[in-house]
Amino acid sequence: MRKKLNITEGIFPMPVLMIATYNDDGTVDVMNAAWGTMQERNTVALNLSESHKTVQNIRARGAFTVGIADAAHVVEADYFGIASGNKEPKKFEKSGLTASKAETVDAPVINEFPICLECEFIEYQDNEYGCGVIGKVVNVTADESVMPNGKLDMSLVNAIAFDPYTHGYYKVTERVGDAFKDGVKIK
Repeated sequence: MRKKLNITEGIFPMPVLMIATYNDDGTVDVMNAAWGTMQERNTVALNLSESHKTVQNIRARGAFTVGIADAAHVVEADYFGIASGNKEPKKFEKSGLTASKAETVDAPVINEFPICLECEFIEYQDNEYGCGVIGKVVNVTADESVMPNGKLDMSLVNAIAFDPYTHGYYKVTERVGDAFKDGVKIK
């Protein structure tokens, strides 16, 4: 038997994405964005309101990065979701994490997060069904620690997912199948 639940942002898992930009003074700003996805192979869509400092920075700089949060940094990732860059100017410094300049865009790469998408800002959308930042992915990098033999191993990334039902974070590590292959068995 099925039971009714309260309506919530009930897609699980939701990615835990670290959106990084530079502030006007060149310092690093990072926010946690669970509402993000790929629209196409090279297009990121982030459901973010214009009130976020990060969105203001994206519009001013024309760029941002998307880091994939990992289990080793769940505390920092959560902090980036509860502290506002509008109210806490030293938010990134307090996290203890480090950053370096992205190779192709005017935005920082948070060194501790294993995968980073470098994005050019395309447009900001705002309508009755939501709002958000659209960006073009122009470069993707991964830390060598998640690339044994030079090939990305997602089980080593230890990405975390957000559970909107109980407000928990879960580690995503185990591969359970092969996309575009396993379903052929039913044909």
